[in-house]
Amino acid sequence: MANVEESPKKDRQSDRIPEPKSNQGESKILADKLPLKAIEVPSKLGAKPTGLIVGLHGWGSNAQDLASIAPSFNLPDYQMFFPDAPIDHPRVPGGKMWYDLDRPDPQGLAKSQQLLKEFLSQLPNLTGVPLDRIVLLGFSQGGAMTLDVGLSLPLASLIALSGYLHPIDRAPSNSIAPILIVHGRQDQVVPLNMAQDAKTRLTALGAKVTYAEFDMGHEVSQLAIERVREFIILKH
Repeated sequence: MANVEESPKKDRQSDRIPEPKSNQGESKILADKLPLKAIEVPSKLGAKPTGLIVGLHGWGSNAQDLASIAPSFNLPDYQMFFPDAPIDHPRVPGGKMWYDLDRPDPQGLAKSQQLLKEFLSQLPNLTGVPLDRIVLLGFSQGGAMTLDVGLSLPLASLIALSGYLHPIDRAPSNSIAPILIVHGRQDQVVPLNMAQDAKTRLTALGAKVTYAEFDMGHEVSQLAIERVREFIILKH
């Protein structure tokens, strides 16, 4: 696996979220305006949104999968974007990945890092919402990408759901956005100790980390969704 000290277990087809809580409702696909194809879920208030939430799916999943739980966050004043990872999954039809988990893939990781940075950097011009009002959220491999790319950008906050942390060569020169880590005690894919390790290492870098464990597996439970909502409201 590319640049990860301890790999998530690979004996599964993908990181699709079990039983999405609801459909994403009104949304549209943005294919031409941004470096990554993305699903946009507009603010329900119609005016300029309070902020943006960018959600990154897991390995072998796709934007549609994560966008399906957007209404469950119950944040109608936020505009949401769910980009597809740029690399096709080799075994899951319609599945995407940020880099390959079956073999070392530094080139795939570097490509995704660059495209994700460009994607985030272009959102202020597209939406009128500055970077410091953008929440970057990710599930599983998307959580790892959140903690990777997000550390180097002046974002509002970072949220890793059932995620993990890549090795960090050096501390970021910028101040680190507030971080929420949510993980399941029964996670059979990304072991709990990987979330605990992420908390320890990020705290050592000076990050303000909020950490929550729940009795759940490799999933986004309703309790996890409620914790995310509380964190976003509190921090913004």
